[in-house]
Amino acid sequence: MSMAIVQQTYIVESRELLRDMESALLRLEKAPQDAEAITAVFRAAHTIKGSSGAVNFDAIVTFTHAMEGVLDQIRSGRIAIDRPLIALLLACGDHVSSLLDCLAADDRQAAFERIRERGERLLKDLGAHLGTAPLPRASAPGDAEVERIGGATVASGDWHISLRFGRSLLKSGLDPLSFIRYLGTLGKISQVTTVFDAMPDAAEMDPESCYLGMELSFTGAVTKEAIEDVFEYLREDCAIRILPPHSRIADYVELINALPEDKTRLGELLVKSGALTRRELDSGLRIQAEGAANKIGEILVGQGAVQDELVNAALEKQDLIRKNKAIESSFVRVRADKLDELITLVGELVIASAGTALAARRATDVDTIEAAATMGQMVEEVRDRALKLRMVPIGETFTRFTRLARDLGHELGKEIELVLTGAETELDKSMVEKIADPLLHLVRNAIDHGIEAAGLRRERGKPAAGRLRLNAYHDSGSIVIEVSDDGGGLDRERILARAVERGLLAPGHV
Repeated sequence: MSMAIVQQTYIVESRELLRDMESALLRLEKAPQDAEAITAVFRAAHTIKGSSGAVNFDAIVTFTHAMEGVLDQIRSGRIAIDRPLIALLLACGDHVSSLLDCLAADDRQAAFERIRERGERLLKDLGAHLGTAPLPRASAPGDAEVERIGGATVASGDWHISLRFGRSLLKSGLDPLSFIRYLGTLGKISQVTTVFDAMPDAAEMDPESCYLGMELSFTGAVTKEAIEDVFEYLREDCAIRILPPHSRIADYVELINALPEDKTRLGELLVKSGALTRRELDSGLRIQAEGAANKIGEILVGQGAVQDELVNAALEKQDLIRKNKAIESSFVRVRADKLDELITLVGELVIASAGTALAARRATDVDTIEAAATMGQMVEEVRDRALKLRMVPIGETFTRFTRLARDLGHELGKEIELVLTGAETELDKSMVEKIADPLLHLVRNAIDHGIEAAGLRRERGKPAAGRLRLNAYHDSGSIVIEVSDDGGGLDRERILARAVERGLLAPGHV
């Protein structure tokens, strides 16, 4: 698979994370103590940083690293959340989006230069919140940077030690646990996962042989040489691999590839032990499987079932925690043109099925008629399900207006409360894209011209905050989308005056 496809996947996923970040920041503006929203913002920034490092897009790595510093201070309670800080973080998200545009531009250097000054100004503002000197300047992305992979580091600050003891260890009078206990005197062993995949069936097992393996997470102010010295007597018979804190994701992928056990289970064990996050494992395995891992050791690409197993294990489970409920979802990205081809073929299948049913009735053969009827029912079900593949909830489009309502309200000095209902209503993806711009104009007009300023609303006995409502629902086979507000309504006299001015109505027309 070409690097262009890897890059496009990275851009799409990063934009999704930016939308999640923006949504969480807008929640924080209303509820500064929302710990879940704070975590969501930090997680999004950290994941974008890791993914950018995986494709060596240093400009975003540098910028999001600065964002992480501020977000970490927010998480620890050292920096209080206020409107200016939210505005800064929203602007930082916009800048990351602009950097992604640079990556997709024909002339990346020129595109980067156009936004460099803004990026440096934002880095300076982030540094001011941290009380530090201006943060390092970001470099422009080049083709060579995108081609390389393996620079992203994991979040874990622990040493990771992988042990596979030799078969003759017990026969030599050595106790594997004694080495683990000695390691514990140098620091803290936070996680021990035993691996018995090498254990044969009972009939073939040698009771004097050692089949034990271990994955350890270790914390301590030690050097790699000191850890190696712990296992000095095991070097000849045992396989020992040591990864320092904040190792590259690529190093963990190489570790999984080098170990003899089931690759899927190893990945799960590393996630369970805290050595890797799910996102970090997904990022490393997916990019490697797509052919961009020529610099991270033995490549799993070309291994057939092993590659599919790794990729599927990394992608099939994505835990999304919202409102204290864990929802497990699996997604597969499919090109829109492939869906269109499928739906076209299904349409032809429906026509062919109808022809088969007609021929069966003419033949007056009962068995053939029943078989044709059964096939027709199945074809109808396939058609319905194929059409649903293009259906997406309109909620994603609705939520884009939350930021618009906030920014435009602040600009006009108005308080806007955006209420979204019917977000789960589904319609065709192409239709969602077509209605986005008309909805944008309706929302802007409602805020700009419909809803009054806070002072005028109070004089009229209304709440200071104007309410703008977006609602979608099904009605007799159609989708109805309503945009309404509790503003002052249309100014009839002003509309008539403009109509006269443009020659649409004669003067004095009522």
